[in-house]
Amino acid sequence: MVKLRLKRCGRKQPIYRIVAIDVRSRREGRDLRKVGFYDPIKNQTYSNVPAILYFLEKGAQPTGTVHDISKKAEIFKELRVNYTN
Repeated sequence: MVKLRLKRCGRKQPIYRIVAIDVRSRREGRDLRKVGFYDPIKNQTYSNVPAILYFLEKGAQPTGTVHDISKKAEIFKELRVNYTN
């Protein structure tokens, strides 16, 4: 099973990558694909929307934090639009 979760980068200033990763892997384990990043200090987010939609359509489950970030970026609205077409 694949999950969309945060992977921490940076030592003193945490920056997180949003990655698609196998559930059995650890947090800093090998990811399948990088699909975005989140900077909590600057409150910036970058999302590769087509890649996130691809993994969600294939059955990937986002973690709670990634779900909240995606909800703010309105990615789930685009997912619903794709299903109605």
